[in-house]
Amino acid sequence: MTNPYLDPARVRAALRALDVRPSRELGQNFLIDPAALTAIADAAYLTPNDTVLEVGPGLGVLTWELLRRAERVISVELDKRLAERLAQEFATEPRFTLVQGDILRHAPGELLGTAHAEPGADTLPTPTAATQPFSYKVVANLPYQITSAALRHFLEAEVKPTLIVVLVQWEVAERICAAPGDLSVLAHSVQLYAEPEIVARVPAASFFPTPAVDSAILRLRVRPSPAADIPPDALMKLIKAGFLQARKKLANALPTGLASMRIQLPKAQALAALEAAGVDPNRRAETLTLQEWVRLYRALYASGTSDTPHE
Repeated sequence: MTNPYLDPARVRAALRALDVRPSRELGQNFLIDPAALTAIADAAYLTPNDTVLEVGPGLGVLTWELLRRAERVISVELDKRLAERLAQEFATEPRFTLVQGDILRHAPGELLGTAHAEPGADTLPTPTAATQPFSYKVVANLPYQITSAALRHFLEAEVKPTLIVVLVQWEVAERICAAPGDLSVLAHSVQLYAEPEIVARVPAASFFPTPAVDSAILRLRVRPSPAADIPPDALMKLIKAGFLQARKKLANALPTGLASMRIQLPKAQALAALEAAGVDPNRRAETLTLQEWVRLYRALYASGTSDTPHE
C-alpha cells in the first residue's frame, strides 16, 4: 500500500478540509518526498519490537511509515485540528497512541506509561531510569522552532531514548555535529549526552510548503551515561559562561561570563585554573573540547573558587 500523504495535492486537500493553513510559528512543513521518508525510517534501524515516540506527526505521513516497521508508535501533536484528524485516520490501529498537547510539557516516561497500559486499565506507573521496563526511540520531523528545546527535553529526561532520528535545519545539524574550532553551547549540550551524525541532506523541495532552507536527517546515538562524570547542569553553566562573549579570549571571557551569572572569578584565578587544566588562556571558547571544559571545571572547583558553577 502506498502512503496516502506523500502526494502534495492530497496534502493540500486535507489541509483545506481541516481549514488549516500551515503555520510558520508552529513550524508546519509537511514531508512529501518518499525518498526522504524512507531514509528517515531506515536511519532509525527500526525493528518489529521497537516503541517509537514521534513529535509533530501532522497529517501522519511519517506515522504511517513508523507503524509499518515498529511495534508501537506514540505521537504527540500540538495542533488540535490535526490531532483530531490523526485520531480518525488511525482509529482502528491498536498499536497507535495519540497525545494532543505540547511535547515539552510531557515527560517521556509519562507517555510511555500511558501507551503501554493494558486496554481498559489505568496507566502504568511512570517509568524511571531505574525501573524502565522498555526502551524507545524518537523519530520525528521536528518543528524548527523547538529543535533545541525538544532535543534537550529527551536527552535530559530521566527516561532517555536509545536513539533519536530527527529532521532539522541543515545549519542546525552542522552546529550540533561540529568539531573543535566551531563548537557551540548547542553542540556541547547534545554531545554531552549523545554521539551525533548527519545521515543525509533533505532538499527544501521535499516539504509543503517549501521552507527557505534545506534540512538534514540527524541521528543521535544516546550514551548510556553523560560523557562527563560531573553534574551536567554545572558543566553546562560553565560552558555557557565561556560562550557569552565567544570572541574574547578565555582569560577575559570566563570572568565576564561568570560575573553575568553573579559568580565572581578574579582574572588571576581564571588564569590559574586555565593553566591547571592545560588550556591556553588565549584560546576562545569554540576551540575547547568537552573534556577540556571538564578539566577546567575541576580546576576551578579544586582551586576553592567561591560560588563556582557547581552551585
